[in-house]
Order: sequence, then structure tokens, then C-alpha cells
Amino acid sequence: MMKEIILIKLGEIVLKGLNRKNFEDTLMRCIRRRLAKIGEFHVRDAQSTIYVEPVHDDADMDEAALCVSRIFGIAAYARACVTEKDLPAIQQAAAEYLKDTLEDIRTFKVEAKRSDKKFPFRSPEICTEVGGYLLEQYPHLTVDVHHPDVVITVEVRDFGAYIRAGLERGAGGIPVGTGGKACVLISGGIDSPVASYMMAKRGLELMAVHFASPPYTSERAEEKVVELLRRVARYSGRLKMYTVPFTKLQEEIHEKCKEEYFTIIMRRFMMVIAERLAREKGAQALITGESLGQVASQTIGAIACTDIVCGMPVFRPLIGMDKEEIIDISRKIDTFDISIQPYEDCCTVFTPKHPRTRPVLDKVVEEQAKIDSEPLIEEAIANVKVRDIL
Repeated sequence: MMKEIILIKLGEIVLKGLNRKNFEDTLMRCIRRRLAKIGEFHVRDAQSTIYVEPVHDDADMDEAALCVSRIFGIAAYARACVTEKDLPAIQQAAAEYLKDTLEDIRTFKVEAKRSDKKFPFRSPEICTEVGGYLLEQYPHLTVDVHHPDVVITVEVRDFGAYIRAGLERGAGGIPVGTGGKACVLISGGIDSPVASYMMAKRGLELMAVHFASPPYTSERAEEKVVELLRRVARYSGRLKMYTVPFTKLQEEIHEKCKEEYFTIIMRRFMMVIAERLAREKGAQALITGESLGQVASQTIGAIACTDIVCGMPVFRPLIGMDKEEIIDISRKIDTFDISIQPYEDCCTVFTPKHPRTRPVLDKVVEEQAKIDSEPLIEEAIANVKVRDIL
């Protein structure tokens, strides 16, 4: 009897040394947690492959495969059928399971991997016997060992024989949670969701801090950020969003500081608040979506003036990318169309006409000192709103 499963191939994890098992265990926990909302699945590993088997026959394997495709730490995956380790059973299963694929192609080849050395047929014999059977069942096909339309793989392993047609590319990276935890400063723009995705790909568990300035920013603008994070969470897994009320601080900056310093002082306060929240929640770094020179607040001088208020690392995965490269990734992770929706975020409130692109730190500190900021920072943190993003 045939049963469909998902085979998962590891990538970068196989290069790990003595702690490889920790990475594999974390990845399997991620897979189990992410698949739990789809159905009940058994997840186990053997011989550098992870097996995802549905408990019930009516499992939504399309949705399960889509979910697996977005989990970091997976190099490649394939839907496959599993059958008993018997050559006639393998031949019949290949013809039936791959029926739709075989009817739509012209050429193929069979590759075999015999991990179970007790199986009486060697790999070349498996290829010959299965290939010959498929030619009988599908007379329009021919074998092309160099450039086939489809490569059919038969793997004879410990628990059964597995038959698949090709591999799909996985999300890559390393499992979320193996790299620690970091706090991303998330806006409603294109860049910060991409930065979130890229750092989650390097194993970071995410928390997100968003700054809202009602009535200058609307509730719909905040909901836009929630939806962006839901798209990111397809890859990163669940996370929490902390919305900071930022209006009073921005009004104080507007009232008391010179206009050309508005943006840089605002960003310094954002970094201070984000760092405090990050430390409180066990995060070890901040993440921003800055790209060098993209706007006035992202010059090397402006970045230096913001970084100096931080006591933890600030990761900027987009720092050397141009806008088109960032947009390409945003389209890939399905955030672009949301990011370009016309809802203002707090970064556009009180935007100076002529911002400082080469700020001098002493002057920035002098302007910022005009504000009695600590009570306002404490009030903002005390009134943070928390949401679970699933």
C-alpha cells in the first residue's frame, strides 16, 4: 500500500560539528510546531533525511509541502510515496504515484539509492527494472540519461522504499532559534520586513518593535505592520509585536529641537527604547532595515550617531543592497504589495525639509539635551501594546 510523505534534505546543518544534533533537533521542533496547525504529522530523522509522515490519510499534503518550503534549515524537500521493499511493488508504485508527471513529459531517467544493503537488487538493477516497467506503462516515454525532463529517484532505506520525482529547493539557512534572539525595528515600509526575513534565515528568533504616533498615524497603518509580520512569520515562525506609543516624544522633538536634527534624534530614541525592550525580553541584538545612503538618516555619519546610543549589536543585513535587490526579496516573501499600501508610519511625521546628512555627534547630543526625555521614554515603555503574530 502506498502512502505519501515529505522527505527533507539538510543543507548547512550537515557542516556542523559536535553540535549538529542540536541543530537537527531544533529543526524538527520547528517542523512539528509549524505543521501542527495543518494536521497531525510524525517527524523523525534517519540517515541525514527528515521524514514527515501524515497520521491520517486525509492530510492536506499541498499545504504541508508549502509550509515545509518556508522553514529555515531545509536545503531541499520532496513529496514522495513510500511502499514496501519489493521490486514489483516499487515498479507499480512509481507508475501510479507519478502518473500525472509521466503523462506530461517525454523523457526521464531513474536514479536509485540503496541504503539497505540487504535489498537483493543493486542500484543499477533497480534503475533498469523500474525504468523498463515505466516504458511499458507509458509508451510515449524515452530514456535520456543526460538531459531528462524528470529524474525519478528510488531510495531503498531502512523503513521502506521511497519514490519521488525531483527535489524542490528549500528555504535554506539554519533553523530559527539556533542563533539566539534579536529585536527588529519594524515599520510599514519595504525594507524592515526583508531585514527580518534575512536575519531569521540565520537562525535568529525574532521579536518586533513598532513605533506608532496617533493621531498622526492611523490604526490602519498599525494593522498594515501586523500583516507584514504575519508574512514574515511564515518563515520565522511565531513572534511578538510590541507597539510603542511615540507621539509625545515626537512632539517634544518637533517643539524643542532644530528641524534638521528631527530624524536623527527620533531614531536615537527609537534605538534606546528598542534596546530596553529587547533586554527585558531576552534579545541580544537589534535589527534594522537600513541600506547605506538610501536616505539622509542612513548615511555613515547618521548611522554612527544612532549606533552610539546602543549597548548591543545592531544587525543591518541590507546595508550593501540597492533598492531593486531589496524589492526582489520582498516580492519573493510576499510583503511588497502590503508595504506599498499608502498608510503613513511615524518615520514620516515631522519630516525635515533639509535633514542633516553629515551630523556632528556633539551637535546632535546638544539638541537632544533640550528634551527631558527619560520620563517620556519610561511612559512609552509602560504603555507598550503586545500582540502575538502567528
